[in-house]
Amino acid sequence: MKNKITFLFLLNSILLLAQQGAPATYYNGFNWNQTGTSLKNALSTKIISTHSKLLSYQQAEYAIQVVDLDPLDTSNTNVLLVYGFSPSICPSSVADDNDHRRRNKDSDGGGATCQWNREHTYAKSLGTPNLGTAGAGADAHHLRAADVQRNSDRGSKKFSAGSGNSQSLGATWYPGDEWKGDIARMMMYMYLRYGNQCLPKNVASGTVNALDSNMINLLLQWNAQDPVSTYEDTRNTYLGNANNAYGQGNRNPFIDNPYLATLIWGGQVAENRWPNVYLTAPIFDLNDDLVVYPNPTNNHRISIATEIKLDEIQLININGQIMQQIKNPAVINNSYSVENIPQGFYILRITADDQTVVKKVIVN
Repeated sequence: MKNKITFLFLLNSILLLAQQGAPATYYNGFNWNQTGTSLKNALSTKIISTHSKLLSYQQAEYAIQVVDLDPLDTSNTNVLLVYGFSPSICPSSVADDNDHRRRNKDSDGGGATCQWNREHTYAKSLGTPNLGTAGAGADAHHLRAADVQRNSDRGSKKFSAGSGNSQSLGATWYPGDEWKGDIARMMMYMYLRYGNQCLPKNVASGTVNALDSNMINLLLQWNAQDPVSTYEDTRNTYLGNANNAYGQGNRNPFIDNPYLATLIWGGQVAENRWPNVYLTAPIFDLNDDLVVYPNPTNNHRISIATEIKLDEIQLININGQIMQQIKNPAVINNSYSVENIPQGFYILRITADDQTVVKKVIVN
């Protein structure tokens, strides 16, 4: 018991130091004076080159029994299950099937009741090609313990917007308020690690990012809305150490600092865990993050898709008259709308913070 306590104390100390204002030693020598595609490519090179131990599918399962241990279970008996949704501490070693939140770490297997298995958060069949059970399919950075039935319910459905607990939304799947940030950061890792085999647009639904047609803005939103947990830090640190029995040697940069996603793709500003490296928020480019559609329009309605909160929308006719002025416009699923526009040619003046974008629109 003394050794276990000492180990946990040291591990927590390492985690604290690794995130206390600056990057972990893993990133020594990395050039942080980069943004956008340059930063994306540099991080991709880093996590590929340091992935020194490729786990087998069986080893990945053993890794899960270590890195997915429930942090609320001091006995280290249970693994925490992705998509589970009850925050209460289960009084027994087997969770209530209604919450799908924890299972005994040794209860891994097939379709029996109260068991768990490996969930490919990037569904195998959505890979190009299929991820299989080796390489990308055995990367523990995106494999999580999941209730057997919950795993089956998710299947190969794409992720989509939702709220509340994890749930099926017909042809798509919402991972749950507690897990959506985890999912987003894992999808970003898989994209950088495996490139075209794991494109975010193939595993998530929503508006395409203006800076990268392979990225989905919903993932950036989830990354910002659901901050990194100690649970994520713990598994990331273990997997990042190749000296551990099931360590891969590489880390997930977006767990280390979610703000890296903001620097690469823009969108909703995520938590900056390294204030000693990045002192201020990046200056966003409203023009790059905004799409007006359809244009021309045939239904007297224009939509504006953007991750940035807009302050005002003005619809101006060719004579310079303001036809509509919408202050603090309402947003639904990262989209704004201007309706009841008569036929004609217009200027759309869009403002956010101290930036203004002007777009020409035609209403047939």
